[in-house]
Amino acid sequence: MEIIIGRDKESGRLKLTANDQTVFYGAGNVPSSVLPEHCIMEVHDDVMRVKNLDINDYTYVNGMAVESKVVSKKDMIDLGKQHYPLDWQALSAFIPADIRPLRCVWERFENNSIYLQIAERKFNTLRSATGLITMIAIALSIATGGRSLWYVALYAVAIILSLSFFIKAYLDASKIPQKRQELTRQFQRDYVCPHCGHFLGNQSYDVVSQNDACPYCKTKFIH
Repeated sequence: MEIIIGRDKESGRLKLTANDQTVFYGAGNVPSSVLPEHCIMEVHDDVMRVKNLDINDYTYVNGMAVESKVVSKKDMIDLGKQHYPLDWQALSAFIPADIRPLRCVWERFENNSIYLQIAERKFNTLRSATGLITMIAIALSIATGGRSLWYVALYAVAIILSLSFFIKAYLDASKIPQKRQELTRQFQRDYVCPHCGHFLGNQSYDVVSQNDACPYCKTKFIH
């Protein structure tokens, strides 16, 4: 796909044309040094290349004048002698955002969240075993009339286990919330629109992929 980028003579707005579709962008403040057909953005698969169309004027990438250069959305592109900045959002109608890698981000977050829940429940289940051991010791004491020493041993085991679980619970009291917080922060950094960087919320990838475009920048999604 080739996107022709330039200045609309009548409105002074940025004009983008591709596949018989024309989009106008901005508030009409594009300087006259930006030509009606100033440059072309070629998009093939995941590769984008900007090409200057008039040797008498300039297209800049990160401050350097170029005739043709492969670019990414991290690059700063300026048009004309006045260095009019090309907003990547202006290209959102033509350049879709590939959100397929977000499936792995969601699955990793979901699996780690489930792992933390399972680990916490397993610990609580083991901790409840001390009460069961204590009940068995009491029943054994009653059944033997206090003549067996097994209930004493069971009491001792229950006390040791209770102390061990108390120490572990005390140490984990801050670790588990910290792990959850780190997991959430990482998820919020990674689960974003590839175009505008907005967090897409706590919806599963299957739900997010049902949208045709980003709810913030309106960039179309590839999914």
